[in-house]
Amino acid sequence: MNEPAPIPIDTQSEWLEPDGLGGFASGTTSGIATRRYHALLLAAQHPPSSRTVLVNGFRAWLETPSGEVQLTRHHFAPDVRTDADVEIESFTAEPWPSLRYVSRSSDLVVVQELFVLHGSPTALVSFRLEGEQRGVKLCVRPFLSGRNFHSLHCENSAFCFEPEQSGSRLRFSPYPGVPQIDMLSNGSYTHAPEWYRHFRYAAERERGLDCDEDLAAPGILSFDLSAGPAFWISSAATPGVTLPEGVSAEAFFSSSSQRERTRRNAFASPLEKAANSYLVARGRGRTIIAGYPWFGDWGRDTFIALRGLCLATGRLDEAREILVEWSQAVSEGMLPNLFPDGDGQPEYNSVDASLWYVIAADEVLNDAGSSSLLSRSDRQALEDAILAIVSGYRRGTRFGIRCDTDGLLACGEPGVQLTWMDAKVGEYVVTPRTGKPVEIQALWLNALAIAANLAPELSAQLKSAQRSFEPRFWNEASGALNDVVDVDHQHGRVDASIRPNQIFAAGGLPLTLLSPDRARRVIDTVERQLLTPLGLRSLAPSDPAYVSHYQGGVWQRDTAYHQGTVWPWLMGPFVEAWLKSRGNTVNAKREAAQRFAAPLLAHLNRAGIGHVSEIADAQAPHTPRGCPFQAWSVSELVRICNLTR
Repeated sequence: MNEPAPIPIDTQSEWLEPDGLGGFASGTTSGIATRRYHALLLAAQHPPSSRTVLVNGFRAWLETPSGEVQLTRHHFAPDVRTDADVEIESFTAEPWPSLRYVSRSSDLVVVQELFVLHGSPTALVSFRLEGEQRGVKLCVRPFLSGRNFHSLHCENSAFCFEPEQSGSRLRFSPYPGVPQIDMLSNGSYTHAPEWYRHFRYAAERERGLDCDEDLAAPGILSFDLSAGPAFWISSAATPGVTLPEGVSAEAFFSSSSQRERTRRNAFASPLEKAANSYLVARGRGRTIIAGYPWFGDWGRDTFIALRGLCLATGRLDEAREILVEWSQAVSEGMLPNLFPDGDGQPEYNSVDASLWYVIAADEVLNDAGSSSLLSRSDRQALEDAILAIVSGYRRGTRFGIRCDTDGLLACGEPGVQLTWMDAKVGEYVVTPRTGKPVEIQALWLNALAIAANLAPELSAQLKSAQRSFEPRFWNEASGALNDVVDVDHQHGRVDASIRPNQIFAAGGLPLTLLSPDRARRVIDTVERQLLTPLGLRSLAPSDPAYVSHYQGGVWQRDTAYHQGTVWPWLMGPFVEAWLKSRGNTVNAKREAAQRFAAPLLAHLNRAGIGHVSEIADAQAPHTPRGCPFQAWSVSELVRICNLTR
């Protein structure tokens, strides 16, 4: 397979250091922040929610016998970029982000390393000189805020600059109700409060959002870099988390880096390490973050991504923990698609989240390795959840979700979008799919088949639905499946758009709903009209509603989201169906690895470094867009690698 290209040094390439609690550090390989989410310390007060930006970043420079040398660059409004006196010669991501600054004029070389401690909202940074240089002093000015991670910060009189100081430890308390910031270093601190105004975040501006921010800079940390490396540790003082007393910054950095190196080396590959980034704490259990930097744990994304992040990587215990935790949230046959921050009520606004849960739970129940992990109560919880979901859908539940007389699943009400194609701008639903969407039928029949193994009386309904599906969805003219039948609950009305959703009925799920010949025709149609190197288009280019690029403001982007935009996660079910249609032979797997897996593996060093983007433009060069670190995109690449072995 193709090896990933070298990591570029630019503002489009982003790194991520998650803490396993929902918080993270992130930035670009150029060092210039382009998003409101780029930060050194971003912590979840109530994992994985209530995320707060505490340390946004820093300015760093050297004081040398020959003058001052700026290390870092920043972008200020309207379009002012501060110059550095060094070049970033290289960026490496393993085992954690590392930059090598080189000054061509003075032969200075400085290496900066940064990592986040797993299980703790703690970021650790080190700087060291390469070679012997005398009289080199490093100065670091941290930038602080204390804001919600979706918001921006403005200069104000309420910010508290003054830290509590105890030896080498500093504690900042930006605002009441915001986690305090503990800092530990082997340098000295000089209090010099100042506001840095009008940071400009270019990616936010491109998205048509507010993009300027003011940050507080309380003082300067100074280090004698000629005498040895500089160590700077920042930690959010959240419940149960404090930096240990009486430990030097050097000792804490050394023990933490050794622990992290050991933990990261335990993963079978960098891709599996990336997969672990999305598994985070929720209460006493575990959940999956849908994507970084702005998504939370969503039901649909969790159950789709779990199959690759946990099951394909052999992490059955985490899968069990997540599914058992979610089993308690079944309501009227539905699982929440979203847990809002704070005290908001769970949102049961998805028809497919519950069905994806059934498929994931069944895989855990039937995995050979699960027998020793699943207690009797765990197994009962999963089986009960499966039957509660199928029974709830059969009876009928929220948003018009119900089993119709033909055995298929109807769903939807005006103004509500329940499927994964869920873009909505205000009250405008961009891709309304009220009626019987094709992938919902594939999920429903798979769920019925699974439930029938637990309750044999469901077998008759499964057979009835199977008899209905192919005659109702097959479109001979296109050699494909209609995307929705009984549109707006009007019997016989169809949406014949060529979309990727049909792949789930043609072999992209365990139960294939079509004859081998028709399944192959669907796969060929999808390959011909929707396949790109980074995934499947969400709409065929021949459709009048097709949009070739995902860019512009909120309206332009949301109306393009499912109208051609490429989705990498769909490559997983496509490859699964493609291989089934070719008998899963060795030659087919070899071809699939080269044609389908290799371009995605090459993408790992573009956009979100080591990860797979949420979406990409429909037209070449298929520029990565959206969330640069997406759980189900990484998950499905893991599954593809397993499928093609």
